[in-house]
Amino acid sequence: MRGQELLQDELQKLKKADRPNVIRAIAEARAHGDLKENAEYHAAKDQQGFIEARIKDLEGKLSNLQVIDVTAIDAKGKIVFGSTVRLLDAEIDKEITYRIVGEDEADIKGGLISYTSPIARALIGKTGGDEIVFSAPGG
Repeated sequence: MRGQELLQDELQKLKKADRPNVIRAIAEARAHGDLKENAEYHAAKDQQGFIEARIKDLEGKLSNLQVIDVTAIDAKGKIVFGSTVRLLDAEIDKEITYRIVGEDEADIKGGLISYTSPIARALIGKTGGDEIVFSAPGG
């Protein structure tokens, strides 16, 4: 649900605030005359392209979205999508907590990791007390 809400909020912001702002910026830049050498116009057009592409992307994701109620999953003690996991990094003797979420919800600083991340792939299917070893892109 949180992921869906974040996507919907971003979509509304893009449609109701960002899109109208960039349209105004393009109109203002046009009013300055020669468009060939008008950096403000070209920057606004680039921004408009980004906004429109993101709107299309979000609408596509929301139309195909499946909300998973993680409380209804009987994982039988195994780590699955939606699990919150406490890990002990044996090399530095530090405990880290992560929750496995969808790609659009991932926020490593907030302790939310995508189910497609190397660490989540190594964790899924394991049970409490298991030891894992995985390769992360950063080493």
